[in-house]
Amino acid sequence: MSVRFRLGMMMFLQYAIWGAWAPILSDYLMNTLNFSGIQVGMVYSLLPLATIIAPFIGGQIADRYFSSEKFVAILQITGGGLLIGISTVTDYSLMVWLMLFYCILYAPTLALTNSIAFINLKNSEKEFGEIRVWGTIGWIAAGYVLFLWRLVSRSAEGLAYSGDTLLLAGIFSLIMGLFAFRLPHTPPQKEGTKPWAFLEAIKMMKEKNFLVFIIISFVVATELMFYYVLTAPFLTSKTIGISSTYLPWVMTIAQVAEIFVMAFLLPYFITRIGIRKVLVIGVLAWPLRYVIFALGKPSWLVVASLSLHGFCFVFFFAAAFIYVDMVAPRDIRHSAQSLITLVTYGIGNYIGSLFAGKVQDYFTTAGETNWTGVFLVPCVLTILCALAFLLFFKDIKKQKDIGAEA
Repeated sequence: MSVRFRLGMMMFLQYAIWGAWAPILSDYLMNTLNFSGIQVGMVYSLLPLATIIAPFIGGQIADRYFSSEKFVAILQITGGGLLIGISTVTDYSLMVWLMLFYCILYAPTLALTNSIAFINLKNSEKEFGEIRVWGTIGWIAAGYVLFLWRLVSRSAEGLAYSGDTLLLAGIFSLIMGLFAFRLPHTPPQKEGTKPWAFLEAIKMMKEKNFLVFIIISFVVATELMFYYVLTAPFLTSKTIGISSTYLPWVMTIAQVAEIFVMAFLLPYFITRIGIRKVLVIGVLAWPLRYVIFALGKPSWLVVASLSLHGFCFVFFFAAAFIYVDMVAPRDIRHSAQSLITLVTYGIGNYIGSLFAGKVQDYFTTAGETNWTGVFLVPCVLTILCALAFLLFFKDIKKQKDIGAEA
């Protein structure tokens, strides 16, 4: 198998795992297990919480001590078995503890798979989008598999399984773990002279442009969780009225758009308008989508606005990983990717998960949620992020080592 094929399959499986549960788990927790908004927010906060812890371990091990592909394999195989067990759990307290343990296993693989791709591509700035798009395809594939499973189980009662979203994620994780042994060998970097790679990555924030980038990335990441946590119950609410059976299929609209933007628009615009303008477009797409969500009608426009996720996610978060790879010193690339993962998928998403759950509970009375009030909150905050980004994040030239400059 070619290197590009293996890297593409790596991304496919990595995000099929996440895509199997993240988009619709909140619907299962709220409507099947009767968890409250705060409880659902807590469950969703566990992966971000684990991502806060993981970079100190995952990036350090991969940068200094252990082959990245073998480390990923061990984490995914263990996590897959755990997910299958969690799919049978209905008690809130037990689920929280087991999900936390699973998330601690999965979180390091987010940064490590990015690093494996960057290190093994000849021209990561141009080629990363073409590889990362397979992660989006994997996310979509998980949604379609779950949709078909539920469609078939409606006529074959024995196939129905309430925890199907977690079961499918576990199966994908086991496959990913086995496949990881076939990934390109990515040993620790020998040229690093300082033992604590993650601390060197943190020192990159002494450079003002990088610090501004980190702060705004954090705030945008908090608002990302309004989409992940609340879109599913919003779409199945009386306001929109989509059946939970068709929910996995509808949610894949966002990822179909993401494929197009990732594969064609991202590499085109990065080379022509630069990373700063790409990031600005990504930030501006967020308030546009939340305005449409806040309006809540017509329903077709709300569903169509899911396609804005292509710009929201790709032009900001995918571009952010490319930017970090452009400016990070070679011997701390794993840890630099872990740093941005910590700030966005970690601290940002953790706070955002709890914040989104509390906002949803605040605007809910007698079981009815005022979705307009809910989505106006992230709308205002992302507008402020866009303004701050335009004012303070300056154009950059490709730098080999801003860590050394700092």
